Amino acid sequence: MTRRILDLCSGQGGAARGYADAGFEVVGWDIDPQPRYPYEFHQGDALAVLHDRAYVETFDAIHMSWPCQGFKKGTLWRDSPDLITPGRELALTYDMPWVIENVMEAPLDRARSIVLCGEMFGLRTIRHRRFEPSPGLTLVAPQHTRHKHRTAHSRRREMWDRGYHASFTGDIGTYAGPEGMGIDWMTGNGLSEAIPPAYTWFVGMQLVNVLTTQSIAA
Repeated sequence: MTRRILDLCSGQGGAARGYADAGFEVVGWDIDPQPRYPYEFHQGDALAVLHDRAYVETFDAIHMSWPCQGFKKGTLWRDSPDLITPGRELALTYDMPWVIENVMEAPLDRARSIVLCGEMFGLRTIRHRRFEPSPGLTLVAPQHTRHKHRTAHSRRREMWDRGYHASFTGDIGTYAGPEGMGIDWMTGNGLSEAIPPAYTWFVGMQLVNVLTTQSIAA
């Protein structure tokens, strides 16, 4: 049985690819056009989508990657609105599992969320991201061991060739996408805003197990 997941604030589809690899049919929404998104895509406001109950209830789960620029250290976008809070409030009105993904500094529930890291999945990046599950959904993370490699924040192409990890910020070159993020279809700017598909494959497999158990119980 194919499950459907709603991918809000989709970007160019890093989260989407992981969920698809876990067996979901993925439909993405983003405020900006995303011609590189690899699955069904619609341009529009994610909060407005969550207000459309008839549409949202055609899905089995929701993934939300609300804009992070207002939370990240060193960002210049301090006037970026907090969409996590209203997005969570809307998601709580649905009887389905959901996951919010964001940067470490974002206002997610730290007691219930998990942290994923690129090195957990053999990638050449650290890229810590936090995943907050809906009430009643428990996510389990792999062991977070000490990092093995250093990360280049400047002279990245040179240091990459010397075996360093890369910091996926700014318009990083696409040379780092496959080994660093498991992504070969994005622009550099897309990579800087993406998460590795391995993260959402890992989360998605746990979602599939929960949905399958619920279906059997019903």
